Parts: sequence; C-alpha cells; structure tokens
Amino acid sequence: QLQLVESGGGLVQSGESLRLSCAASGRTFSSLAMGWFRQAPGKEREFVAVISWSGGSLLYADSVKGRFTISRDNAKNTVYLQMNTLKPEDTAVYSCAASSYSYNRDPRRYAYWGKGTQVIVSS
Repeated sequence: QLQLVESGGGLVQSGESLRLSCAASGRTFSSLAMGWFRQAPGKEREFVAVISWSGGSLLYADSVKGRFTISRDNAKNTVYLQMNTLKPEDTAVYSCAASSYSYNRDPRRYAYWGKGTQVIVSS
C-alpha cells in the first residue's frame, strides 16, 4: 500500500507562485509514474501533469503548459509541482496520484491518491 500526502497549497494572488509537494510512503515509489490532478468546485477532476518513474518523460495539460513544472526526487520519495504565474482559474484542490502504468493522463489508471491540498488564486 502506498500513502500520499500533499502539502504546499494556500491562498495567493494572481501572478504569484506556489510549490506543491507530495510525499510518498509505504511501498516502492521510484517505480511508479506520478501525476497531479485538480478539481475545482462544481467541476470534474482534471489532469494537470505527470512524470514517469525515471523523471525522463513529462506530460502537461495545455492549460498549464509553460507555467507549471512537475519534478520528482526518488531519494526523498517526493514529487513536486511548481506553479508559476497562477491565475484565478487555477483555483482547485490539487491531488497527487501514483500509477503503475506508463505515464498517462487517465485518472482510472492511478491506483493511489492523496487527499489533496487547496489552492486559491485571487484576482
């Protein structure tokens, strides 16, 4: 079993930055693809970014490409999401998830999920 705990959310103004962290424990982290998803009030969960187990392959949603960067430190069992130039439409609960499949954007292929961290971007 893998436990995922997110941190780093908060309230920021438009244009500012935040870095989210997701700490993993309980099983082998380095063999899993890690993704970030978000869900805004009244909306469906949305893919944000994913990184392969080695960190060599990345995939981003078009809405965050060029502003967000996903990275991982397998020695620390942690994955990060650096979010720059935040916009009000980025407001959501951000969750990390782990997949034993190749890096992908389909939430159905992620078996492990954190509880999420709230990000609020004011205009």
